[in-house]
Amino acid sequence: MRWNVATQILPADGTGHSAAHYICMDDFIVSLIEQLGYIGVAVLMALENIFPPMPSEAIMGAGALAIERGSMGFWPLLIAGTVGTVVGNYFWFWIGDRLGYERLGPFITRWGRWLTMEWQDIERATRFFRRHGHWVVFGLRATPIMRTMISLPAGLAHMGKLKFVVFTAAGAALWNVMLILGTQWLARTFSDVDNIVSGVIIAIMVIATLAYFWRLATWKPRSRR
Repeated sequence: MRWNVATQILPADGTGHSAAHYICMDDFIVSLIEQLGYIGVAVLMALENIFPPMPSEAIMGAGALAIERGSMGFWPLLIAGTVGTVVGNYFWFWIGDRLGYERLGPFITRWGRWLTMEWQDIERATRFFRRHGHWVVFGLRATPIMRTMISLPAGLAHMGKLKFVVFTAAGAALWNVMLILGTQWLARTFSDVDNIVSGVIIAIMVIATLAYFWRLATWKPRSRR
């Protein structure tokens, strides 16, 4: 059983007979990742960390299904996803390291609405970073919590660039391994899981997009709440 979307096309001869062409949503999602290739995966993973909403769970999950099809390899996918994640996180690290506290404030004031963050979020992440040290860069990259946000405090604290890249790459690789192997395990354990996983991927993308635009539409500074 597959999740199909049927599209009817009437022949030009006007006989009224129709042919149903089925587009499998799981085929569409995975085929899109296959067409984009490893460079496309890296770009998507970088964008996922720069601008919401583009969840890594959907990108790497679709890539894992492509591995099960035999059209992608585990190591190239892992490397592409990890490189993209490091690039996206380094963007925020560079912003923090280059601008510093004084110039970052006006930047967040101007663009915070579109990034769905404000200065209090930066301060909270900075306190967390100072309390737990550089290792939180590695630890949080391997969790769904504050994965990207922590890059700004690391930059503001002028954490060593090489250390930041190494810690980010290690944490991102661990997270991506969990996403890939988790999806592969599901695909090999349940016979119809590609249909289920594709539905989950689509749901994640839709929910993330709707949540972003909802926050954008209802966003107000804390001082006005």
